[in-house]
Amino acid sequence: MKTIYFVTSNKGKLIEAKEKLSAINIEVIQRNIGYQELQVDTLEEVARFGVDDVQKRLNQPFFLEDAGLFIDSLSGFPGVYSSYIFRTIGCEGVLKLLENIDERKAVFKSVIAYKEPNADPMFFVGECRGRIFTKELGDNGFGFDPIFIPDGQTKTFAQMDVKGKNRFSHRSKSLEKLMDFFKKH
Repeated sequence: MKTIYFVTSNKGKLIEAKEKLSAINIEVIQRNIGYQELQVDTLEEVARFGVDDVQKRLNQPFFLEDAGLFIDSLSGFPGVYSSYIFRTIGCEGVLKLLENIDERKAVFKSVIAYKEPNADPMFFVGECRGRIFTKELGDNGFGFDPIFIPDGQTKTFAQMDVKGKNRFSHRSKSLEKLMDFFKKH
C-alpha cells in the first residue's frame, strides 16, 4: 500500500479523498501543517504557491487541494475567495446576493497539486457544473454544499452521502485524474 499525505485542515475533504483513493490501495494521511494561500486570480496559482510553501517543510509525497465556487451571474464570485466568503457570509449571504436573480448557474472547481520529493509538482483539475438552489438543504458535506445542485441532479451535495457526492463532485474529478496518474506510475 502506498502512503501519501494530504495537506489540509478540512476533515470533509480528507474523508472524500480517503474514500476515493482507497479504491486503488493508497493510504491518505492528513497533515494539518497549513500553508499560505495567496489571494490571486486562479486556483492553480493558489495551489502552486501552496506546494512551494509546503515542500520546504515536508519531504514526502503529498498533495493539497484548492477549490472554489464560481457563480455565473456574479461574474465568478466567490471563486478563489470561496473559503473566506463562506467564513464571513456563508450560504445565507450568497443566497442573499442571488435574491431576485433567476440565472443561478455555477461551477465548482478543484485543483489538486501533487508533489513528490525532487520532482516538479503535477496539477489535476476537476469541475462540476450545476446551479445554486434558493435555500439551504441537507446536513452532509461542508462549505457551500447545502446550496449547490449538480447538473442533472435534484439534491444538493449536502443531501448526498460521501459516495453520492463523489459520483459528481469537482474534487472527485480531480482525484480521479490523480488516481489515473498513480495507476500509470
